[in-house]
Amino acid sequence: VLFMKGTPQYPMCGFSSRAVQALMAAGAVALRTVNVLEEPEIRANLPRFSNLPTFPQLFINGELIGGCDIVMELFESGELKRIVEEATQG
Repeated sequence: VLFMKGTPQYPMCGFSSRAVQALMAAGAVALRTVNVLEEPEIRANLPRFSNLPTFPQLFINGELIGGCDIVMELFESGELKRIVEEATQG
């Protein structure tokens, strides 16, 4: 699940846009997203839960993967593709 500002079709910040693009390029065709701009409770509380103060935040199988910078690093290394493939097989 990608907690982001906006939607994949209409991201409301550059970081959310980059994370969506990386995930799609890595094969995440069934990507679930939550628009935190429309969910104020999630926007307020998720950073407390994850200890990550910014959005987007990517969770796979309930585990925090990270924000935009980490998603981009994983994409550039090829690791994001592997993570996405494992998540879709499980």
